[in-house]
Amino acid sequence: MALPRLLAYAAVMLVCVLTGAGVVLAVDGHGAAAQDGTTLAIGIALALPSVMLGVLVATRRPRNVVGLLLVLAGAATVHLAVGESYARLAARHSGLLFVKLYAALSQGDWMLLYVPAALLTLVFPDGRLPGRRWRWTVAGLLVVPVLFMLIAACVTDSYEPPFESTPHLLRPPEAYLPVLGIAGVALLPVFLGLLVASAAAMVIRYRRAADEVGRAQLKWFTLGAGFLPLTLLLCWAGYLFLGNPDLAVFGLAATDVSIPVATAIAMLRHDLYDVDRAISAAVTYGMVTAVLLGFYTAASFLVGLGAGRDSPVAAAAATAVCAAALAPLRVRLQRRVDRRLYPARQAVLTAIARLRDRVHARQARPEELEAALRGALRDPALRVGYRVPGATGLVDATGAPVDPGDARVTPVRLGGHEIGAIVRGRAGSRELLREAADASALLIEVVRLRIEVSRALAEAEASRTRLLHAGYEERRRLERDLHDGAQQRLVSLGMAIRLAQRHLGDGTADVGALLDAWVAELAVAVTELRQIAHGLRPSSLDDGLGNALVTLAGKVPVPVALDVSADDLPDDVATTAYYVASEAMTNAVKHAAPAAIGVRVSRAGDHVTVRISDDGRGGAEMRPGAGLAGLADRVRAAGGALRLSSPEGGGTTVEAVLPCAS
Repeated sequence: MALPRLLAYAAVMLVCVLTGAGVVLAVDGHGAAAQDGTTLAIGIALALPSVMLGVLVATRRPRNVVGLLLVLAGAATVHLAVGESYARLAARHSGLLFVKLYAALSQGDWMLLYVPAALLTLVFPDGRLPGRRWRWTVAGLLVVPVLFMLIAACVTDSYEPPFESTPHLLRPPEAYLPVLGIAGVALLPVFLGLLVASAAAMVIRYRRAADEVGRAQLKWFTLGAGFLPLTLLLCWAGYLFLGNPDLAVFGLAATDVSIPVATAIAMLRHDLYDVDRAISAAVTYGMVTAVLLGFYTAASFLVGLGAGRDSPVAAAAATAVCAAALAPLRVRLQRRVDRRLYPARQAVLTAIARLRDRVHARQARPEELEAALRGALRDPALRVGYRVPGATGLVDATGAPVDPGDARVTPVRLGGHEIGAIVRGRAGSRELLREAADASALLIEVVRLRIEVSRALAEAEASRTRLLHAGYEERRRLERDLHDGAQQRLVSLGMAIRLAQRHLGDGTADVGALLDAWVAELAVAVTELRQIAHGLRPSSLDDGLGNALVTLAGKVPVPVALDVSADDLPDDVATTAYYVASEAMTNAVKHAAPAAIGVRVSRAGDHVTVRISDDGRGGAEMRPGAGLAGLADRVRAAGGALRLSSPEGGGTTVEAVLPCAS
């Protein structure tokens, strides 16, 4: 097992021993047990985050001493709480064990509270010192508190209560006391310098950090330590509203929790949240709070001169003045703080706002959003994707597919619907991307609608071209059918009649047989003409769409279930509906091998729905030049829409919705 983790576990055992000793002292306090128990409970509650998170960090990073130092910070807090309980018990009971030793060492043990935190700032986040010279700082942080405790135990004339009557354990000759006193006083600025050096080490480490991970970890630690200024604000508010600094205790308690929490996040999940955004928000609201307290103090003083210090009028007026001053202040402060502490956010929002203004002034196109975001976020691989109907995934501004791959995708929503996404090319802040997505939603919606309109126009042009070619092809087919069929028969019939006319006078022609043959030829020609006309418009539609579909279903070699509830339709709508059913059933029989086919025609208001479904193999596609594509063109030309659903192995459903004005 790695030594730092082993020492961290040993420190946890020390905390458990101290806690057990504190419980024993609290129980042995009899009448004051409640007060001692409260002090101990508060100390344990404040130390618990440091201990638990220290164990977690030590377990996940076994060779890093950061977890050990967090546990030691919690142990120092528990030691302070247990010492308070011991001191109260010693005041009530004489003859306790180690009274002389504790009374001597407790005169200067307050320095021990700062040592784990100072060492933590020296080695955070990698567990190593910034350089070899910093070893002297570590040595000073370990030696100076010990020397100060020994000197304080020696030079103190009488111990602090409740140990004022306790005999001195360490008492050098009187001649050495002045020298020791001067040395003890000199150690105070030395210790302060060591603390400042520890903080400076973190600044140096931040400037040297070459990767974003190291900088983010240091920022998290700074955010946790930022609760210390909150203590000053709470102290100010306490004097302002309560007349005492008791509110500062809550700031100290918050600091005891925030530092270990921020340290653990930095060590284990530095990308949990956008730390720049958190720091910017904390600084902004801290400044707003400070300004608010300043306004309130000044307003209370000025209004109180006329209305009295404790007047409700003064309090109400001061509150109104503060509210009026604070309303426009936060936004301005946020912008200024972002410019210094969160430049990425300021750059993104400014780029989007400028592009929006230029688009409004017709000096730019909304499709330039991708380039604007790339420049603001310094990410040349960033993509902006759009959700358009008919596309299975994201498309870019030109309509080409966007494949996000393993990149981070931030959806863009407007009105509760996903309209696009921002695909980050490299690692970045999720929160910043969400804010960029919200700010650019309107631009993305405009581009999405433009893509949709452009696609619709292109599809309409392509459909018109296909219909034109289909019309030409249909004319050639009719010409070929007429030429090879009825026309040939009629020409042959005319030639036969002319030949018979020449033989009528000599009596060699059998007129009856000739007439029978000519009538038969005419019947065949009429039949062929009817078949050609049926291709233009089925004659069975003369009796209604229902009868035409019954006739059509009778020619299909698989069972067809018909449900026609809309029969009285305009001729053009009925013709289109008939061809939809005919083409869909023909494709099903030819390609899907279904066991059954269902045809349903219904009408709702001004629309007729023709739905053909089968239980075949599925997998149908609307390929250009195929029957379904031509059918879609026919439906679209009639002002309707055709939808196809054909999963592999799940059958096929073709649904056409046609306009039908009453």
